[in-house]
Amino acid sequence: MQPEARKPPQDAVTVRRLRLGIGSVGIALPIVLVVGHLVATRRLTLLDSLSGYYHTEMRDIFVGSLCAIGVFLISYRYRWPDDALSTVAGTLAVAVALFPTTVGAPAGSTSGTDRTVGVVHQIAAAALFVLLAVFCFLLFTRSDRAGRPPGRTANRFYRACGLLILVAIAAALASTALPADVRHTLKPVLWCESVAVFAFGAAWVAKSDALFRSAGAPDGSAGPPGNRDGSAGPEAERATPAAPSTG
Repeated sequence: MQPEARKPPQDAVTVRRLRLGIGSVGIALPIVLVVGHLVATRRLTLLDSLSGYYHTEMRDIFVGSLCAIGVFLISYRYRWPDDALSTVAGTLAVAVALFPTTVGAPAGSTSGTDRTVGVVHQIAAAALFVLLAVFCFLLFTRSDRAGRPPGRTANRFYRACGLLILVAIAAALASTALPADVRHTLKPVLWCESVAVFAFGAAWVAKSDALFRSAGAPDGSAGPPGNRDGSAGPEAERATPAAPSTG
């Protein structure tokens, strides 16, 4: 007889909605910035990077979205090293938001201090993307506290998202060797950042759904370790009031 699924605790429902919200912010952010700028200016103008939208009418959207993600990551509590890495990632996300890039700033409007702040922004952004890849490769693919690993298909998806993030970072760095006019025309950094953010958001949404499903399963019925179909069932985590799971 099939065990009856228990109703997920209210905490699990709330946390799942928050997790899905953060993943959705990551997926939607590049689209909202581009479309919002299009609506405001009434012309399609792509900037050289997502961070460049800080210097447009989309500043509040850019800063608010990154701060929301950052605060939620900092609030996350689960187990070592998840707590430490998520706190670092959250701090980096807030730094990316509050230390603006000089890319896209009006010509002649930046001082030496602004350029120093821009360097901080670039370092924080690069480190943040690397940590997002670490989440996908090392934390999302780990067994839960009960020792149940994610399914094979789920792990492949998480690793694919992590690989996309790393490839996007490498491509963005390589694009700096292109002539300035080529970079301005092709916008490689913008596209690479968008791919990385999409991949992070998709992995987060998938992991959130997996954890929620397991929270609603009867004890021990979330599925055998390593389900071959990679369904969300095997990833069981006891629901606690926590920020989005990075592991």
